[in-house]
Amino acid sequence: MAINTINKKEIEKFSRIAEEWWNPDGKFKPLHKFNPIRISYIKDNIINTFKLKNEENKPLKKVKILDIGCGGGLLSEALHDLGGIVTGIDAAGPGIEVAKIHAKKNDKNISYFEKTAEVLNKEKSGTFDIVTCLEVLEHVPDPENLVKTCTELLKPGGLLFLST
Repeated sequence: MAINTINKKEIEKFSRIAEEWWNPDGKFKPLHKFNPIRISYIKDNIINTFKLKNEENKPLKKVKILDIGCGGGLLSEALHDLGGIVTGIDAAGPGIEVAKIHAKKNDKNISYFEKTAEVLNKEKSGTFDIVTCLEVLEHVPDPENLVKTCTELLKPGGLLFLST
């Protein structure tokens, strides 16, 4: 039996404010403020770990990345811009719709899905070079299970980035 890592109240809360994702002065202002710092940290660690070259400012070219709890796609788009092959998932459907619309409007090929990490793990276990799960653990009832699932989604030698 799979453990459910969904907190319905948190899903409802983020669904109500989904239209705010890309407003740098809105409810997600803190994410907009520190996103550049964490993207730099993630990029540098990926480059150093996988010994990548910064070709055409796309150092993450061919790196398969999963962004768990991607919301409106702030991190997913930034990692895509660095050349990553990005999949974003979130259990809050309205946020995913915002992410899809924003990516399409900006001509960014990112795969977005409304689903949980556990469901994706049944389909794509051991698939990703990188898994990010940022500002998600505090919103789920069983963070330990989510971290375990994150590790199962990684290829051997992959990197997991967690933040809460």
